[in-house]
Amino acid sequence: MKKYSFILLSILFFFNCENKKENQKETPETPFVWEGANIYFLLTDRFNNGNTANDINFDRSLETGKLRGFEGGDIKGITQKIEEGYFTNLGINAIWMTPVVEQIHGGTDEGTGVTYGFHGYWTSDWTAIDPNFGTRNDLKELVDTAHKHGIRILLDAVINHTGPVTEKDAKWPEEWVRIEPQCDYQSYENTVTCTLVKNLPDVRTESNDAVELPSQLVEKWKSEGRFDQEIAELDAFFKRTGYPRAPRFYIMKWLTDYITEFGIDGYRVDTVKHTEPYVWQEFRAECDYAFSEFKKQNPDKILDDNEFYLVGEVYNYGVSAGKAFDFGDKKVNYFDNAFDGLINFEAKWNADQMPIQDFFEKYSNVLNSELKEYSVLNYLSSHDDGQPFDPSRERPLETATKLLLCPGVSQMYYGDESARSLVVDGTEGDATLRSFMNWDAVKNDLETQEILNHWQKLGKFRVKHPAIGAGVHQMLSSEPYTFSRVFSKDNFKDSVVIGLYLKKGEKEIKVEGVFSDGDKIQDAYSGDISKVKDGKVSINSGYSLILLEKLD
Repeated sequence: MKKYSFILLSILFFFNCENKKENQKETPETPFVWEGANIYFLLTDRFNNGNTANDINFDRSLETGKLRGFEGGDIKGITQKIEEGYFTNLGINAIWMTPVVEQIHGGTDEGTGVTYGFHGYWTSDWTAIDPNFGTRNDLKELVDTAHKHGIRILLDAVINHTGPVTEKDAKWPEEWVRIEPQCDYQSYENTVTCTLVKNLPDVRTESNDAVELPSQLVEKWKSEGRFDQEIAELDAFFKRTGYPRAPRFYIMKWLTDYITEFGIDGYRVDTVKHTEPYVWQEFRAECDYAFSEFKKQNPDKILDDNEFYLVGEVYNYGVSAGKAFDFGDKKVNYFDNAFDGLINFEAKWNADQMPIQDFFEKYSNVLNSELKEYSVLNYLSSHDDGQPFDPSRERPLETATKLLLCPGVSQMYYGDESARSLVVDGTEGDATLRSFMNWDAVKNDLETQEILNHWQKLGKFRVKHPAIGAGVHQMLSSEPYTFSRVFSKDNFKDSVVIGLYLKKGEKEIKVEGVFSDGDKIQDAYSGDISKVKDGKVSINSGYSLILLEKLD
């Protein structure tokens, strides 16, 4: 009898294991999908000060124009907030941070008072991290910590220009850069082969002529005891690739080193339309190679099988253009063989001027046709857009709803979620957009906390459901306004139903075709749970917004 009991138990154990395997197949883990990512964009210097000991370097101590000097934010400060769960609570699965490479040591003074390179776009040495931002160990810790929390890291790549010339910063050689003419943006040529502004040397990215290293880098590397190592690495790079020692290829080597050394997941690329399109195809190839090498050397650090991510800033590109950006006298496709997505400068206007159904439907249609397999990065406020969606922060809840529920990749700008004002008295130009993160309000102000709570609920729902950003939009009802998003990839399928502008209290929502009778459904916004009956679900909540998901 004992023998038969053992056999029976063995059979039951076998079928139980097989059932578990089947269940695992039926409910695969939610994949990370770049097309539906929720990216948090921050100015490294303006987010959080994790190390006050590095606040002043290179004697950057002159009085500056308002918000035009270093304010103390650094890499450690970002890591601290990752560890605290701030980004996880916001539903963030990728962080884009402004460049951390070494900036010019001096400052410029062009009518706005002294300005230092706090923003990161005035490079003096691509191979070094600016001590105001931290150290290489700090960056390694940030990437490793982010990955442990399921968050990808995007650095910011600048190939188009160096930093300005100052009393402390030498001019790059003429074979490396041009200082004229200044761009007038009236044609392709006068957008690419020119300087963006006065005293911002333009890298000769069109040149294939071999050039020597600038003397200031040679002297610097020798004084730091790393000249021989840098030269050996450059020799190996040019031997492997066969590229001429032209300016752009030096910079590509230096930028892709951050991939192989730290395992970053992508680059946001600056000033894309001001550089020849083929440069970005070359950069794509080198980034892919570097990412592949990192994965080979660090198999224990591979997050998934996603490729390296590149998103480009083609100023004034909009989703309506599809793949082609129009210079007036020439159209350029920056997507194929180069970028996974482009920043969408159109979203803030569409969000403000279009009925929300037209807004969502338009984006879904374009992203699932002409831009299939690609995407756009939507934002409603940013670091250099002087006409944001809601500068005075009078509509922070609407901002969250339209941004985080829009098809495409969402870019949350630091302080969007805490109503950090983008109107700062006494500032000039972009400085008004770049105040320090308002942590005191996040900690102490009840209204700010309520706004933050709304962003958190939407963000966590978005990160849980790739269908929101990467799926197909379908209106279910115009009154009340409800819609579905459906996404599938391999054996993973994700479906949600969302309702906006609904009556508060008890509400009955049609979900036929998305959910089935008997499905257990949760409103992720209120927490209310119900079951589908006759193709409908009843939700009782005190909110005018619902986020419906199926519970396993």
